[in-house]
Amino acid sequence: MAVSIQKLCRTLHSWYHAQIAAFRVFCAPGVGSLNSSPSLSGSLRIFIILPTPHWKPLLCHVAGSVLERLKSELFFGANEARRVYIYFCESQEHSMKKFLSLTAIAFMAATLVLSPALRAQDQQSVTLPPEQYNAYQMAMTQTDPNQKAAALESFLTTYPQSPVKNSVLGLLLDTYQGIGNTDKILSTANRILQEDPNNMKAILYSTFIKKQQCEKTQDAQACDDAAALAQKGLTVQKPADIADDAWKQQTAFAYPLFHATIGIAAEISKKDYKTAIDSFRKELMLYSPDQTTKGNGLVDTLRLAEAYTKPGVKDLVQAVWFYARAWNFAPPAYKAQIEPKLEYYYKSYHGNLKGLDDIKSQAAASVFPPGSFEIAKAPTPAELAHQAITTTPDLKTLNLSDKEFILANGSKEDADTLWAVMKDQLTPVPGTVISADANTIKLAVSQDAKDGNVADFIVNMKKPLTDKEIPAVGTEFGLLPNADELDGTYDSYSQIPATATLSQRAEIVLRDGFIQAKKKAPARKPSAAHHKSRSRN
Repeated sequence: MAVSIQKLCRTLHSWYHAQIAAFRVFCAPGVGSLNSSPSLSGSLRIFIILPTPHWKPLLCHVAGSVLERLKSELFFGANEARRVYIYFCESQEHSMKKFLSLTAIAFMAATLVLSPALRAQDQQSVTLPPEQYNAYQMAMTQTDPNQKAAALESFLTTYPQSPVKNSVLGLLLDTYQGIGNTDKILSTANRILQEDPNNMKAILYSTFIKKQQCEKTQDAQACDDAAALAQKGLTVQKPADIADDAWKQQTAFAYPLFHATIGIAAEISKKDYKTAIDSFRKELMLYSPDQTTKGNGLVDTLRLAEAYTKPGVKDLVQAVWFYARAWNFAPPAYKAQIEPKLEYYYKSYHGNLKGLDDIKSQAAASVFPPGSFEIAKAPTPAELAHQAITTTPDLKTLNLSDKEFILANGSKEDADTLWAVMKDQLTPVPGTVISADANTIKLAVSQDAKDGNVADFIVNMKKPLTDKEIPAVGTEFGLLPNADELDGTYDSYSQIPATATLSQRAEIVLRDGFIQAKKKAPARKPSAAHHKSRSRN
């Protein structure tokens, strides 16, 4: 006995709406439109709109009740087989369609096969055989993440060619991500990428973990792997079945991570600071200004500042800006670490700290410096030496460090002008012994020489020293009366060009050297009271 679609739908809708007000039911014939088939003679399609996702666990129960209702409405004749397709849909965007395929024979037990809304690569809905769906459903209903992962793995092992393999792998990846098992995340992501090389989620998860490994281990291969995945992620095109808004939301997180990964890998494994700078700048451009004041945005602002101080790409104007930006928003403990670097590079470029507070204020308001931003460059060492020569009335009054600076960095004319005043003059030489023998003591006097552990003063002794008198390496000579003093007479000087590790310096030679020992404090005589005390004893 055939029942009209309209009557059947009204009956089902009224029954379900009475049970659960938010349920809505639509019906359609198996072939053609609703209006093209006023009665049902073969198959039936029933669409049930779920009110909320929490009804998903009850789908089998709902499907069974539909079947029972159909039987009670005499949709099935005696010993008559019909195929019913029941589609469970959510009224939310990106909802996953689910459908049920069943064969029912009147007055016999019906077999229900509920198949989730999974899609094969050809984007066609698929129906799973009962035993395969049951295995899938068993995995999906696990509440313990480890048990769920084991069930999904078992499904993939049992049904390696399942049409829903990729979807199950995606669920498995999410499960391992929830557990926090990085090894399993990587291996599962790799399995997904073998099936779908452009799977953005698998690329994203893999990149994130490889980036962490690169930073932690400094291993070149881990860094190169991370960078390769990140480069791949930047080339992936939006899949046709993903909405524009969803893709925009996903890439808003993924793209900055990809650029950061490329920058970090270039910095660590290849010392390629040009690529690092380019990548960090692209990353920061993708963030909102607020996102650069915390988290990865703030960390990579500091990384960008560091990169601008490296050889080959050194740009202290840019470095100062990004150090100032990072300093503004860093927690107090890190602020204290950033500030010395900020001041050092600013002073190296500008000559003093004047104006730095203004730059800090500007950097707090903007991620990137304006196009007009500049810092006045400090005079060159040669210019500073010339300024000292021309503005000091009596060159003899210059202290030793200033004299050495002029001899090291001044033009030949300026250095010779000063040397004419210094030559043949007796002077103390306070410094640290670098090496010594009976005839010569070599010392580091300037801070640069001490930092580089090189001698900038060479004192040839007037008389050979005894073995006992030869000072040990590291001995400090100072000024009388508080320290042993080494004296000598200026004899010659030469300028030593800068090297990769040392700035330009002077090497000053003295003759007729001699050591004056500091005066020992006189022994204290016992007081009269002390004598009386002893006499009583």
